[in-house]
Amino acid sequence: MKLIDNWRDVLRKAWSLRLMLLAALLSGAEIVLPLFSEALPRGLFAVLSFLTVAGAFVARLVAQKGLSE
Repeated sequence: MKLIDNWRDVLRKAWSLRLMLLAALLSGAEIVLPLFSEALPRGLFAVLSFLTVAGAFVARLVAQKGLSE
């Protein structure tokens, strides 16, 4: 396995990676927050996580300014 030449730029600037990180945080919140509050609708963070991953999928395919191969 070989990293792409501009992996540092991609790591800092790519929206797909930012959205995947957000999805991971939402998945963690789905587990932790119900321990402190029952007022949140069940499955809320699962839906938000799904939408974020879908956005990351689209962002991965779209050309982003400041990033080129």
